[in-house]
Amino acid sequence: MSAPTLDHPDADTDDRVALEVTGLTVDLRTPTGTVRAVDHVSFEARRGETLALLGESGCGKSMTAQSLVGLLAPIASVTDGSVTLDGVDLVSATDSTRRSMAGTELSIVFQDALTALNPVYTVGTQLAEPFRIHHGMSRKKARHEAIELMRHVGIPEPESRADSYPHQFSGGMRQRLLIAMAVALSPTVLLADEPTTALDVTVQAQIMALLQRLREEHDMAVVLITHDLALVSEQADRVVIMYAGSVVESGPVVDVFGAPTHPYTKGLLDSVPVGAERGADLRSIGGTPPDLHSIPSGCVYQARCPLARERCVTERPSPRRTGVGQASACHFWEETRNA
Repeated sequence: MSAPTLDHPDADTDDRVALEVTGLTVDLRTPTGTVRAVDHVSFEARRGETLALLGESGCGKSMTAQSLVGLLAPIASVTDGSVTLDGVDLVSATDSTRRSMAGTELSIVFQDALTALNPVYTVGTQLAEPFRIHHGMSRKKARHEAIELMRHVGIPEPESRADSYPHQFSGGMRQRLLIAMAVALSPTVLLADEPTTALDVTVQAQIMALLQRLREEHDMAVVLITHDLALVSEQADRVVIMYAGSVVESGPVVDVFGAPTHPYTKGLLDSVPVGAERGADLRSIGGTPPDLHSIPSGCVYQARCPLARERCVTERPSPRRTGVGQASACHFWEETRNA
């Protein structure tokens, strides 16, 4: 039986589980001292599904993603936990093992495509590189594969545009190129870190439709990192909600959004201006997240929580099951659900 996790607290081993993160802890080195940016985070990503990591800026979403792909050094490091992919613990794996799994087992799409792509190489050269490194293809064969990949993700006239440079593409096309590079070798898990942040609404929809199609074609597990509740409700199957480096609630999107069991989740959903009238006050969560240098010993959300009591100050709530596949780190989750 797999170790209990917050998003799947008592499930047996599932052969659809592609990525299992257990107790992941990341310490971040700052000029004023070391802080805990990710605190014992656990979740599972399953093939053919999209799992969303959701929360405010600074909650630890991107730091979690960077730890999975080994991009923390030199400013941070994993101090506890495990990340299991295809039977390999990425935390203890050697650099050579990580490199061999990059692209073939685990890939990432960053939010800023212009900085993620190399400006001095043509896109055809960059797209061909994974095929040459991992499959030992000739330059000609790799270029052919790169052109087919561009066509597959909707780049028009790929034969000629393969010789163009990243700055000669629009933001949406650059994002398609990043996605093409990420799925070139049919990875088991694809991390999408805010993949549509800088794009207009129409292009966002196109990019997310592309990711969904590729997920189904390759039977990938997609981990979507975002602060956009609407995007999660439309695209994700399950959600993990983070606050101050910790997971506070998780489960199927329809259940978590339909009947939240943590005050932070409820506050996020209540802040969405659905049906708001002109001139009416907009609801928001009061206060700000805690400074990582002074995370409270009890509940991490206590300073902003309308249900906070003495127990919340002295005792850190442990994850507890609140429904089928749904869990919450709140002492008074039933009150939240019934509110």
